[in-house]
Amino acid sequence: MADSVSTIFQEGVQQLGLTLSEAQYAQILIYRQELLEWNTRFNLTAITEPEEVLLKHFLDSLSLLSTYDHPQTQLLDIGTGAGFPGLVLKIVRPQWQVALLESTGKKVTFLQYVIEILHLDGIEVLYGRAEEYAHKAQYRGHFDLVTARAVSSLANLLEYGAPYCRVGGSLIFPKKGDLTQELAQGQRAAALVGATLVADQSVTLPGLTDGRRLLVWKQQKPCPAQFPRSGAVMAKRPLGIE
Repeated sequence: MADSVSTIFQEGVQQLGLTLSEAQYAQILIYRQELLEWNTRFNLTAITEPEEVLLKHFLDSLSLLSTYDHPQTQLLDIGTGAGFPGLVLKIVRPQWQVALLESTGKKVTFLQYVIEILHLDGIEVLYGRAEEYAHKAQYRGHFDLVTARAVSSLANLLEYGAPYCRVGGSLIFPKKGDLTQELAQGQRAAALVGATLVADQSVTLPGLTDGRRLLVWKQQKPCPAQFPRSGAVMAKRPLGIE
């Protein structure tokens, strides 16, 4: 099955130091096929060329393993959309316990379908908003790794993500472009939610040469109980504004 996956994708996998089984490559191809088929009915991705999907969704998701790759992990993916990066990481790290948080019903239906046809265990889909689940005791301070590929400011991502992260855990937010001002605001916001920036790593994988970066934060202390605030309050009074 691996020979059905592009050479450039396999090169990227090897560059990350990963070894995927034939079964894992098969799962990736099934996932891509379902994504593109469902996308003709629902808006799941703006990227529709099969090779681009492999690189800009799947390989980009796997890039997180260049900064974090522990044997046993509780992962939360906030605003996962069609499952990036959380569902891809689950395929490659089946021993991880993964929670995918998504607020759009059609995307939740898609995720549940893909999980079922790929026969994945140890993964759940949470249907709702990040600011609501974060105040539930069973999720707060529970996860070793929190990520969000959603298009939002670092300050907002930190406010959404830090409440879920255990002390000593990590938050990884993929970004690209000039982040000078956003990063400065994000660092001020991080101080308020108990996190600290520990790495800013460039992504230099085949087909991903558009300035992608992984911003890695460590949760140094429990996030204060008032966070996250409602989306409306966050929009009106973003954290970290001087």
